[in-house]
Amino acid sequence: MNKAEFNRLSRERVLYLDGATGSNLIKRGMPAGVCPEKWILDHREIMIGLQREYIEAGSNIIYAPTFTANRIKLKEYGLEKETRSMNRELIRLSLEAAEGRALVAADITMTGEQLAPMGTMDFETLISVYKEQITAVAQAGADLIVVETMMSLQESRAALIAAGEVCDLPVMVTMTFESDGKTLYGTDATTAAVVLESLGACAIGANCSTGPDKMMPIISEIAEAVSIPVIAKPNAGLPALNEHGETVYSMGEEDFVAGMQELIEAGASILGGCCGTSPSYIRALSDSCHGKEQMVRKEQLQKTDHRLPRRFLTSERKTLAFNLDSPFMIVGERINPTGKKKLQEELRSGSLSMVLDFAEEQEARGASLLDINVGMSGIDEKDMMLKILDEVTLASSLPLSLDSSHVDVLEAALRKYPGRALVNSVSAERVKLERLLPIVRKYGAMFILLPLSDEGLPANLDEKIALIEMIVQKASELGMRKEDIVVDGLVATIGANKNAGREVLETIRYCKENGLATICGLSNISFGLPERSFVNTAFLTMAIKEGLTMAIANPSQEMLVNAAFASDLLMNKEESDIRYIERMADYQARNPKVDPTLLRAAVSKTDQPARKEEKEQTGILYQDVLKGNRKMILSHTKEEIEAGKEPSVLLNEMLLPAIDEVGKLFDQGKYFLPQLIASAEAMKLSIEYLEPLLAGTRAEGDMPTVVIATVQGDIHDIGKNLVGLMLKNHGFHVIDLGKDVSKEAIAEAALTNHAAIIGLSALMTTTMQEMKHVVDYVHEKGIPVRIMIGGAVITPEYAKEIGADAYSKDAAEAVVVAKRLLGIQD
Repeated sequence: MNKAEFNRLSRERVLYLDGATGSNLIKRGMPAGVCPEKWILDHREIMIGLQREYIEAGSNIIYAPTFTANRIKLKEYGLEKETRSMNRELIRLSLEAAEGRALVAADITMTGEQLAPMGTMDFETLISVYKEQITAVAQAGADLIVVETMMSLQESRAALIAAGEVCDLPVMVTMTFESDGKTLYGTDATTAAVVLESLGACAIGANCSTGPDKMMPIISEIAEAVSIPVIAKPNAGLPALNEHGETVYSMGEEDFVAGMQELIEAGASILGGCCGTSPSYIRALSDSCHGKEQMVRKEQLQKTDHRLPRRFLTSERKTLAFNLDSPFMIVGERINPTGKKKLQEELRSGSLSMVLDFAEEQEARGASLLDINVGMSGIDEKDMMLKILDEVTLASSLPLSLDSSHVDVLEAALRKYPGRALVNSVSAERVKLERLLPIVRKYGAMFILLPLSDEGLPANLDEKIALIEMIVQKASELGMRKEDIVVDGLVATIGANKNAGREVLETIRYCKENGLATICGLSNISFGLPERSFVNTAFLTMAIKEGLTMAIANPSQEMLVNAAFASDLLMNKEESDIRYIERMADYQARNPKVDPTLLRAAVSKTDQPARKEEKEQTGILYQDVLKGNRKMILSHTKEEIEAGKEPSVLLNEMLLPAIDEVGKLFDQGKYFLPQLIASAEAMKLSIEYLEPLLAGTRAEGDMPTVVIATVQGDIHDIGKNLVGLMLKNHGFHVIDLGKDVSKEAIAEAALTNHAAIIGLSALMTTTMQEMKHVVDYVHEKGIPVRIMIGGAVITPEYAKEIGADAYSKDAAEAVVVAKRLLGIQD
C-alpha cells in the first residue's frame, strides 16, 4: 500500500485497529522476562490465533508483533544480530494471520536509549536503528507502519525520517500523553500533531496511558490542528489489582465503547484499543458503528475542510499558531555574530553562554521566535549550528528561525531540529530553488521567501512580485501551500532609494491580498540616517497597518516593540488590548521612573546580555543548575573554590536550593523532562568535583542508602535513572541495579547494603504487577526497608493496593517522598 491508497481508504470510512497484544499473550502463556518477539516466533499459533480473533471482531488493521524488535531492544536478550530476520518472520506471521482480510502494520516504538544531549545516543544513530528495522518489515510485505507509544517527539521524528528514506509505506504515529496533556518530554498534543503531519505522517493520534474519557481533550486538540486522520487507541480505563493479584482495568466493554463514541465526535476516525482491551472490546466497538462509518467520516471531513487555514511554527514544547490577522510578532535577531565582537570571541572559544543569555532575554522581552545565525569566520558553521540547537531548545520554548546562506547547514539543522522551523531563506537563486526548497519540503518546515534571483535585486516592484509568484509556484509544485510561506518585503535603505519604504509597503499589501504572510528586517530602511530608531519605529507602524505579519528585530528595543503593541491595539487585533496592558505593566516594572528623553539610550543598550545582577544575587552555580549548564558548571565550581568559597556553602546555599527550584518548576509545568535531566546532570558534575572536598566535613553515613531498579520483565529506565541522579544530588547513597531485575536480586541488594529504601519502577501495565511480587517477597523475608514505587502506569491507589509504602509521580517528587519516609528534615 502506498500513501495515496491509504489516504483514499482513510477518507472513505472509519477504520478499526486491533486491541492489546502483550496482556493477551500473557493470559495465553507468555511468561514475564522473556523476549516477546522470540517467544511469539516459538509459539506462532498463539499469535496467529489472537490476530485472527481481532480480524473476526472487525479490525481493518492489525499490528504485527514487531513492537520492540529493534537492535537496541533485542540486544537486551543477545538477539541483536537477528533483527532483520526476526522482523521479516514476524511480518510474515501477521500476513498469514490476516489472509488478505486486514492490513498489516509493522509496529515500531522507542528504543529505551535517550537521545543526546540528555542521553548518549546520536540522532543519526537512532535513524539508522529505525532504518534497519523498517527496511526489514517493508521487504517482508508490511502494508503500512505504525510508530506507537512514543513519549519523545524527537524519536518520533527519527522514525518518520527513517521510514521516508527507505520506503514509500504510509506511516501512522501515536504518542503517549501524561495526565497534564503533555508527553514525558513536555510536548503537547497540538505541537506533536503539527510537527508529525508536516514531516509526512499519514495519521496521528494517541495511544495507551489513559482511558477514552481522559483522552478526549488530546484527541480534540489534534483534530483541530491537522487535516489527516486522527487515531484513538486508549486503554480500558485505569489498571488495578483484583483479589487474585491480577491486573484488571476499570472499564468494561460498554463503558469503553461509550467513551470511544465521544472520541469519534471529537474527530477520531481510526479507532482501537490498548492495554486491557481484547477482541471482544473491538467487536463491541465496530458493532456500535456498523453501517455508519461512511456517514461519520464524511461529517468529519466536512468539518476539517471548512476550517480556516492556520500557520504553525513549533519548538518541541510549544506551538505558535497565527493567521494573516494575528497580532504582530517579533523574530529575535540577537543570536547573530555579525557586528558582535564579544559573541564572535565566545563562539570561537566554544562557549555558548552569551547565546543562551540572548535566547532567554529575548523570550522574556516578548519575542515570538528566535533567529539562529552563526555565520562567521573561524568556526565550523554546521557544527556550531547543531550545538546551539541542542542548547537553545533546552533553554527556550520558542520556535526557531534557522538562518544561513549555506544549504548544507540548513539541511543539517532541519534534520535535527525537534519542531517545525522557519527557514531563512529561499530565494529565486538556482541553488536555493533546486536544492534548498526540496529540503524544506522534506522536513516539513515553513520558509521565508526572499525575492532575489541570480541576477541580484529586483529592479522594481513588478519584478519583485514576479519573483514572489515564481517561487510560490515552485513550492506549490512540491506540494507546499501558501500557508507554508512568509514573504520577505526586501527592505532597502531609504537614503539610497526614496521609494524604498513605499515599495515595501506595497509588497506587504500585495501579499496580504493574495493570502501570503510577510516579514522584513527593519534596520535597512534607516541605514546611514541619524536617529535611526525613529525611522524604524515609524516604518514598522505603517507596515503593521498594511498587514506585516512579523519582523526580525531586537525585542529589547523598547520604542520599537511598544509601538508594535500599540499598533495592534489601534487596529483592534485579537486580544491586543490585553497584550498591550501586560506589555506596559512589564515596561513600567523595568522602568519605574522612565524619562522619555532617555528612550534613545535604552534602545541602544543591546550589546550585553541581561541577568548579571541576578547571577550575582543567586550565585553562578545556582544559575548553572537552573539552566542545566553542563558545559560550564565544572569550571565555575573550580573558580569558586579557588576564590575561597567553602565546599559546604556551595552545596547548601547554591546547588541544593537550585535543584529544589528546578523541582518546583517541574511540578508547576514550567520545566519538563529535558530541563530536569539537564539540571540534574549539571549538578552531578559539580558535586563529583566537590565530593572529595566535602569528605572531611560530612560525617560518614550522613544520608541513607537507596536501592533502585526497574522490575523484572521491564527494560525501560529513563525515569529510574533520573530518580537515582536526583537522589544522589541530595546526598543519598544510591545503588542502581539497572532494569529487568528479579525480586531476589532487589531483596539481596537491600539486605546486603542495609538499604533504608527500595525504589521500584515500571513503565508497562504488563510488568507493573511484578512490583507486588517484589513487595511480597521483601515482606516475606522480613527485610526492614521502606518501598516506594513509580512509573508511567503507576498510581497512588496501586501503591496502596500492593502494600508499598509510598508513590512518587516523578524524579523531583522522589526526593521529597524519600525524605518524608525517613523523617529527614530539609
